[in-house]
Amino acid sequence: MATAAYVKVDDLPQVIPVFPLTGALLLPRGGMPLNIFEPRYLNMIDDAMAGDRIIGMVQAEAGGDRERPKLARIGCAGRITSYAETSDGRYLITLMGVCRFVLAQELPAQAPYRQARVEYGLFEDDLKPAGEEPMDERPAMLEALKAYLERRGLDIDWTQALQAPLEAVVNSLAMALPFEPAEKQALLEAVDLSERRDVLVALLRMDAAAHGDDADQTLQ
Repeated sequence: MATAAYVKVDDLPQVIPVFPLTGALLLPRGGMPLNIFEPRYLNMIDDAMAGDRIIGMVQAEAGGDRERPKLARIGCAGRITSYAETSDGRYLITLMGVCRFVLAQELPAQAPYRQARVEYGLFEDDLKPAGEEPMDERPAMLEALKAYLERRGLDIDWTQALQAPLEAVVNSLAMALPFEPAEKQALLEAVDLSERRDVLVALLRMDAAAHGDDADQTLQ
């Protein structure tokens, strides 16, 4: 498919290369920069660029060996939207999340990288535009986030956090914050934006409880 205008799951390839990466989270409509340098993944990018530019990001789980780790059951397909090659042969790419999938079957190796047959049906709503934002969902999230960032001496652009669409804020935080791999997977598997926001707030508050902090702070 020449464009990224995927309307229904049948528009997406059913067999895709998969990139196992522990702790990495790609979400629909979220952008993920990647620095590719391993020969097998350089080969994967070459093949993707020659085709539909789709790659499946999947977390590696405990089990299997280092070269072939066990794969999580649910991942997210992304489309390469930017590509550059460095003078030392690395690829700098950006994946834009398109749709989550269930990994149905890993296929016998016919390339240096792994490939799988995937099913998108459970996540067809990922292809729809974000709905209207509930007005009461943002304040509690940002209060919990403020306490989380202050404990780490970090900061963000609060104007963006207050004004950007809720989906963009939730997805950016879910992808960027240093949560544990299982927590990242929980964010990925949340049914919809509202549930993902609830999981995010729960993780922020769990962190506060672990540090004995009171997260009920007011944004300045």
